[in-house]
Amino acid sequence: MKTIRLTMAQALVRFLENQYVAYDDVEQPFVRGVFMLPGHGNVVGIGQAILQERKRLEVYQGKNEQGQAHVAVAFAKHMKRKQIMAATSSVGPGAANMVTAAAMATANNIPVLLLPGDVYACRQPDPVLQQVEQPHDLSLSTNDAFRPVCRYWDRIVRPEQLMSAMMNAFRVLTDPADTGAVCIALPQDVEGEAYDYPETFFNKRVWRIERRPATDIAIAKAAEIIRNAKKPMLICGGGVRYSEAHDAFKAFAEATGIPFGETQAGKSAIVWNHPLNLGGLGVTGCSAANDIAKEADCIIGVGTRYTDFTTSSKWLFREDAKFVNINVSEFQSFKMEAHAVIADAREALVKLQAALEGYKYENGAAVDAAIAKWNKEYDRLAGITFGEGYVPEINDANAASAFRFAEDMDAQLTQTRVLATINAKIEEGDSVIAAAGSLPGCMQRMWRARSVDTYNMEYGYSTMGYEISGALGVKFAIGEDHDVYAMVGDGSFIMLHSELVTAIQEHKKINICLFDNESFGCINNLQVGQGNETLCTELRYRNNETGKLNGNFMNVDFAAIARGYGAKAYSIRTYDELIAALDEAKTIKDCPVLFDIKVLPKSMTDGYGSWWRVGNPEVSEMESNRKAYQNHLDHVKDARKF
Repeated sequence: MKTIRLTMAQALVRFLENQYVAYDDVEQPFVRGVFMLPGHGNVVGIGQAILQERKRLEVYQGKNEQGQAHVAVAFAKHMKRKQIMAATSSVGPGAANMVTAAAMATANNIPVLLLPGDVYACRQPDPVLQQVEQPHDLSLSTNDAFRPVCRYWDRIVRPEQLMSAMMNAFRVLTDPADTGAVCIALPQDVEGEAYDYPETFFNKRVWRIERRPATDIAIAKAAEIIRNAKKPMLICGGGVRYSEAHDAFKAFAEATGIPFGETQAGKSAIVWNHPLNLGGLGVTGCSAANDIAKEADCIIGVGTRYTDFTTSSKWLFREDAKFVNINVSEFQSFKMEAHAVIADAREALVKLQAALEGYKYENGAAVDAAIAKWNKEYDRLAGITFGEGYVPEINDANAASAFRFAEDMDAQLTQTRVLATINAKIEEGDSVIAAAGSLPGCMQRMWRARSVDTYNMEYGYSTMGYEISGALGVKFAIGEDHDVYAMVGDGSFIMLHSELVTAIQEHKKINICLFDNESFGCINNLQVGQGNETLCTELRYRNNETGKLNGNFMNVDFAAIARGYGAKAYSIRTYDELIAALDEAKTIKDCPVLFDIKVLPKSMTDGYGSWWRVGNPEVSEMESNRKAYQNHLDHVKDARKF
């Protein structure tokens, strides 16, 4: 056997260079590049290895370890999990920063390879800088925090362990059913230790992502359940997009006449105006999908995890409704007491459509009526303006807050109108990305995807700070032919916008639509809606008289921050300013753009026949809390139990 002597880190980089995937006979390199923030745990190990061994891999400088990992996750998501990026960090806080991104990737079943530096395996210099010593277990380091949030975890304490570790890592990264974050911890001494690796370890290796077929028995039973249903409904989940089952899903819906609702991950698999597309489903869904779902006696879930937002905490669906779940994951397939079709979405849908030949759901009038009702509401939301006749919903205190905001910020724009305007102004084929706050609700309800696969929402983990990093990841995925728009609240922007600097550095145009309502508006709604006063959810000065954070709104100039970094920025307080900025920004080609849009609190969407279980207090001195708890009990009794 021929061998070559390399350090463990050099062998790692050479291995990454030669990993490919094949999917439907399309072959491509699997690892596009590496994001890194060098530190003492990786700069002389894997850093030296990248300098020496890199040939095809692209290398990018991150600005925050969590942010750079978010870029990698968004990139892999937009590439439908067929190509990834890796992210490496130093020991200690650099590694810990990536834990959130690992959890986000795993929650969403998105592959990402994390390569954090680690403390010395030999333990001779212990405790090294940034090392956490645990007296009861000296084998523990910061990187053990990755264990519960990764699909696969390993630590390379001898250089020869790299071979089995990487084979298992890529097994998981290319597994459609159980992919997620993979963490390979790299002790900084072992990174530099050499071993005689077999040359075959570095041969081109093609990981074939195969489509799992549906069994005849599973398909026959599913067809029987659907034929016996009077009001069936489809759910278009993220698995439709990842399996590239768009055409098969649409053909199945059209052949059977069964309408469908969308999850956040499934949205934009089918364009918004398809006659059977009911729109967003669940807590952040619209009235069309939720009204039909409440009456459905058979739910056909395709590639969905049935999160509490999709099911309205299992309250949305009839107790006697039957479920047919098509999912490549066995774990996801059996949820909701379903008949499981454990298979690739495209393969299963084609086979199920054939088994249902001659079947046609004929209740199109109800579907048309539900869509028409929602379209009327959409028009209302898209046209809401501040002034006479407009009073923010929820309660008088919040109405007063909105009017105070208008005075302090000299702004009168509403969130729903701004969102609808941006949606109408962007070009066909442009992408949009978001993650947390009230925007995911407004977008699942209101965003009208005119092109397939142009909606990238991270709502499995609802990670604040994903939006701007993720926009850069999407830009790497889509290239220069189209734009990407990040919808971000002021809270998320403040929390993490480090990769805006990376976008400037890389001459990548990302459009950041910053909806500034001077609050964590979604959580403020939750507080107040459950009978509480606002607490730590508004961005106000402390009132010296009351001692509370209920003074004037702070009126942060986010546009000035972006300009300071080197981005183009617009300050927007009127509808005319919004239109002018969106039009002018289209002429900018190689620089990020930030739209600092001041929007009124409480001007987002809300409700539409959904419920979310949030853990109300069983006892309270406040009557408003007791009413909220009674509302909780009223809904719990009607919710499915498993």
